[in-house]
Amino acid sequence: MIAEVRASRPGGRTARVRSDVLAAVETEVAEHGYDGLTIDAVAARSGVHRTTLYRRWKTVPGLLVDLLEAGADDSWEPADTGSLEGDLIAVNREIHAALTARPSITQAVIAASFRTTDAADALTRFWEDRYERTALVVSRAVARGEIPNGTDPHQLLLTATAPLYHQMVLLRQPMSREQADHHARIAAASVR
Repeated sequence: MIAEVRASRPGGRTARVRSDVLAAVETEVAEHGYDGLTIDAVAARSGVHRTTLYRRWKTVPGLLVDLLEAGADDSWEPADTGSLEGDLIAVNREIHAALTARPSITQAVIAASFRTTDAADALTRFWEDRYERTALVVSRAVARGEIPNGTDPHQLLLTATAPLYHQMVLLRQPMSREQADHHARIAAASVR
């Protein structure tokens, strides 16, 4: 017996269904948290039949994992402002906006990742991807002669961004955009 091989279509119905479902997952988890995320709610919001959701994603954790993995499919890259300080400020402003949005999908996904190992692993892969992409900020600064070659991108990015997550997610305390900018400036100064 010869197995039939079907070529996958880029785009088309499958891509549209995935897009609709993941948009619904994002909204549901942001509005109701992981405990409120259900196959039925995603089916109702997306307009995709629940049997399709069970067939493709199987479980609620499967939906969350796919949402996190979809982050690697986008074309995001950090802004190029022409300076290390400006680039780090731009990164921190994006993070600040994501953490202060109401509801915040970023905070909801972080919280949900503590509920399932698969989601935690997917979130780790998402952050690894974002740190890898954001390393461009450092390579551009090295090329401009602003900072020494060999500057550790991961450490610099942690220095700039960790205070936002620590204060806003862990301590659940507000932070102004100006404070987020300040942390970016401190990080930039630390490597000059």
